[in-house]
Amino acid sequence: MTLEKDVFQLKDIEKIAPKEKGITSMSVKEVLQSLVDDGMVDTDRIGTSNYFWAFPSKALHARKRKLEDLKNQFSEYSRKKEILQESIKNSKIGRQDTAERAALIQELTALRQKKDQLKAEIDKYKECDPDIVEDIRQANKVAKEAANRWTDNIFVVKSWAKRKFGFEGSKIDKTFGIPEDFDYID
Repeated sequence: MTLEKDVFQLKDIEKIAPKEKGITSMSVKEVLQSLVDDGMVDTDRIGTSNYFWAFPSKALHARKRKLEDLKNQFSEYSRKKEILQESIKNSKIGRQDTAERAALIQELTALRQKKDQLKAEIDKYKECDPDIVEDIRQANKVAKEAANRWTDNIFVVKSWAKRKFGFEGSKIDKTFGIPEDFDYID
């Protein structure tokens, strides 16, 4: 296509491609579609016909544009590299290994270890935290109310069984395994 600098229809390409390029006529459409997908061949629908073309100037311009983009990226990355190297150089200025710096690093390490120890100690006494204690009290209150509700339900069922079947309370307790001292939680 680039050699002839012309516009072709699919049927023209299906005739020319097997003769000149050795492509089987069955795969011409697939090869042409892959070239269109890769941007190497342009296509447009005019009326009911599809036209295909590939001019050498387009490929040349695409390569020039790509080269220009790569040159711009290269210069930008080179500039960033220089800035980073300058930053590294500047950051090393105050960091020479001196006795004072070594002492400060050692002190920092000791303070971090002490911080970790204190944090572990705080975690050890966390259960005495007033907020956590209050949460536990609230949970206990809810549990106590639930237990008393179930105790009330058991007494209601026990009362119903006495009325319905005429059983004694002690016999119901013994049959269902209810302890003698079963009562509400105060």
